[in-house]
Amino acid sequence: MPAAPRTGARRPGMWTIRGPLSRRQYWLFAALGLLVPLGLWWGTSSLAGVDKVFLPGPADVFNRLVAWYTEDDLMSDVWISIYRVTMGFVISAAIALPLALLIGTFRPVQALLEPLTDFIRYMPAVAFIPLVMLWVGIDESSKIAIIFIGTFFQMVLMMAEDVRRVPLAQIEAAQTMGADRGETVKLVIFQAAKPALLDTLRVTMGWAWTYLVVAELVAANSGLGYSILKAQRFLQTDKIFVGIILIGLIGLVMDQLFRLAHRKAFPWLYLR
Repeated sequence: MPAAPRTGARRPGMWTIRGPLSRRQYWLFAALGLLVPLGLWWGTSSLAGVDKVFLPGPADVFNRLVAWYTEDDLMSDVWISIYRVTMGFVISAAIALPLALLIGTFRPVQALLEPLTDFIRYMPAVAFIPLVMLWVGIDESSKIAIIFIGTFFQMVLMMAEDVRRVPLAQIEAAQTMGADRGETVKLVIFQAAKPALLDTLRVTMGWAWTYLVVAELVAANSGLGYSILKAQRFLQTDKIFVGIILIGLIGLVMDQLFRLAHRKAFPWLYLR
C-alpha cells in the first residue's frame, strides 16, 4: 500500500537550508554581527596592559573622528577619495563592458584577449606605480589610473563569464526568428546578462576601494588612504582605525545602493 500523504507539514524554519528569514530577524542578526565584534574590541582594549598605541578603544577612535572632522577637514579627505575611486571604477566599467560582451560572445575575441587579460590581472597594481608616475604624472589622473589597473582586468573576465552564462537556447531562438548578429548581441545576450553584470559591478566596486590606499601612495596630500599612511608614520593608531572604518562604511553604503538598484531594475528576481 502506498504511504498516505503527510498532512500538516511544518513550515521550514530559519535554520533549514536556504530557509526563510523575516526582515525583523534579518536586522536582528545583522545587528548582532556588528555588536559582537564591537564588544570584543571594547573588552580587549579595556584590559590592563593593553597599550592604546597598539589597540585604541572605540571611545578613542570616536574622539579622533571628531577631532579629524573639526580640525583636519575630514570631509575633504572623504570626498576626494570618493572621487578617485568612482572615476577609476567608472572608466573601468565603460571599457570593460563592451570588451566583455565581445569576449563572451565571439570565440576569436576570447582567444585573442582572454589569455592576455588573465596574464595582466595577476600583476600587482602597486608594481605599476613607477610606470604610472612616468607615463601619467603625479596629479589626480595617476591615482585614478592605479584604481583602474586594479579593477579593470578582473572586471573584464567576470563580465565575460556573465555573458557566457546566457543560455544558448535564447540565442538560437532569436536567430530562428530572424535576428541578425547585432540584434542578438544587443537585444538578447546583453539583456539576459544585465542582472549578473550589475552584480559584478557591485563586487568590483568593493575591489576599487581596496586599491585606494595603494593609489594614494602616488604623491598624494589628501584622501583617506593618504591619511592612513601619514598616521602610520606618527603612530596615530586611532586615526588609522578611523580611516579604515570610514572606508568600510562608505563601501557598505555604495554596496547597498547597488543592491537597491538591482532590486529596482530586476524586481522579478526577488519574487517569492
